[in-house]
Amino acid sequence: MEEKLVNLLLEKFPFLAGRVRVQRTRRIFLRVDAERFEEIFVYALHSLQFTILCTITGLDNGGSFGFIYHMAREDGIMLNIETEAPKTAAVIKTVTHYFPCAEIYEREIADLFGVTVEGLLEGTRYPLPDNWPKDEYPLRKDWKAANKKSENNDA
Repeated sequence: MEEKLVNLLLEKFPFLAGRVRVQRTRRIFLRVDAERFEEIFVYALHSLQFTILCTITGLDNGGSFGFIYHMAREDGIMLNIETEAPKTAAVIKTVTHYFPCAEIYEREIADLFGVTVEGLLEGTRYPLPDNWPKDEYPLRKDWKAANKKSENNDA
């Protein structure tokens, strides 16, 4: 079934050639540019029946942020759609209008990486406390917790 799904993706989106693979049984990965992300995401949801959003993973890749949208079908096959945004313009679009549960994952990405999630409604911070310092993003590779602690410990 995984190969059939890959073939359907390639038939609809030929530009995915070389960007989609079956990693192992029931696991499909594909990489797509941010500009084409939503059309792939919507096709996977509506046409390929990936109707469950399991989670969204955020990654600091150095010069860019990576995002993996882990989607599943009722038969247990997972599609992992990978995309990225440059750190200089760290913006992604919300998927909450497709999956309301995405709100918690998107808030986590915003809170921990400092990524702007366009279209995400205002809400409370997650998972960091409300008094967390502004512009401090603990999952960025360049974030140094020791800087704040060492200043206090040196006194």
